Amino acid sequence: MMFVVGLTGGIGSGKSAASRRFEQLGITAVDADVISREVVEPGSEALQAIEHRHGKSILLDDGSLDRAVLRQKIFSSPDEKAWLEGLLHPLIANETLRQLEAANSPYVLFVSPLLVESGQKVLCQRLLVIDVPEDLQIERTIHRDNNPRDQVERIMASQASREQRLAMADDVICNDRDLKYLEQEVDLLHQRYLSLATDHA
Repeated sequence: MMFVVGLTGGIGSGKSAASRRFEQLGITAVDADVISREVVEPGSEALQAIEHRHGKSILLDDGSLDRAVLRQKIFSSPDEKAWLEGLLHPLIANETLRQLEAANSPYVLFVSPLLVESGQKVLCQRLLVIDVPEDLQIERTIHRDNNPRDQVERIMASQASREQRLAMADDVICNDRDLKYLEQEVDLLHQRYLSLATDHA
């Protein structure tokens, strides 16, 4: 079995930047957000089911899913959120396992914003949390996604709390400085994970 390092953090924490650095170091990253987009690509059964439930308004002009519209629907309705999760989570789980097993780097990175609250942590030997103060998290997300503050706060409220993530972490990078600092911290952990993966094998 591969040595799997879980990488998580709240919205706007810098997961993607950390993941990119691990990939630059030659590590395969399996990203739950990427997989969640792949399972609803045009022509997929999942997208057809979503369109059947919500109508054409859920699609962009090119036939792909309008994720912004879908996000608004599920964050305003717990029933819709539960329905969507029931549809997508099994598909995402199967594809995640397939990609983890196919990875051929010294260890594999599993990137997911919901590692702590979804039970996906069982797939990982280590859990790395990218941590950031909540005010900075909100500020970065508003700037990046151009979302209103109340929507960012609702998304944060739907994720594990900062305290819950930190309580389950094996390793933590506090990403409250610049990109160079984040990459230096990733480089240090990379050496540690190489060693742990060798011992694991």
